[in-house]
Amino acid sequence: MAIKFQYNKTSLQQIEKNLKMRQRTLPIIKSKETALRLEVKKCKEEADALEEKLQQQIAGYESMYALWGEFDTSLVSLKDVQLDVKKIAGVRIPLLVNIELAVKPFGLFSAPKWFFDGINLLQGLAKTAVEREFVLAKLALLDHARRKTTQKVNLFEKVQIPGYQEAVRKIKRFMEDEENLSKSSQKILKSLQEARARKEEEAAV
Repeated sequence: MAIKFQYNKTSLQQIEKNLKMRQRTLPIIKSKETALRLEVKKCKEEADALEEKLQQQIAGYESMYALWGEFDTSLVSLKDVQLDVKKIAGVRIPLLVNIELAVKPFGLFSAPKWFFDGINLLQGLAKTAVEREFVLAKLALLDHARRKTTQKVNLFEKVQIPGYQEAVRKIKRFMEDEENLSKSSQKILKSLQEARARKEEEAAV
C-alpha cells in the first residue's frame, strides 16, 4: 500500500501522527488477537467434547433401538432457549443461559417402565445437540473476529507502519537536502556579492 504524501512540513506532521497512532495501537490489537486465539482454542475443545458426548448418547439411543418403535418421540420437545450476551476481547458473543425442554403428559401405568429412561435419554440428546450447535456458532463468530484481527495486525506491522516510516525518511531527507541546497546557494550568493563588492572597491581606488 503506497502512502500518499507531499514533501513539506505539514505532510510530515500528518504522517508522523498516523505513524505514532498505529505504533500505539499495534500492541493493543496484538493482545486482542492473542486473547481471541485462546478463546477459539477453548471453544474448539468444548465443541469436540460435546461432539464426543453426543456420539456416546446416540450410541445409547441405538442400543435401545428395538424398543424405540413403541416410543412416542413427540413426548419431548424443545420449549425455549435462553440467551445472554457477553464481550470477549471486545467481541459481542452470545451466551447460553438455559435450555428448556417440555415433556408431554403420558399414561404412567399404561406406558412401559423404560419410557422414563427413553425420556431422559431424549432430553440429554436434545440438550447436548443444542449446546453443540450453540458452541459451533460461537466458534464461527470468534474465529471470524480472530481472522479480522490478525489481518489488521499484519496490515499495521507489515504494510502501514513500514510505509509511514519510509515516508517520514523520504520527507526528512528531501527537506534536509533542500535546506543544504538553500545554505549552499546562500553561501555562493554571499561569496559572489563579496567578490563583486571587492571589484567595485578596487575599481574605485
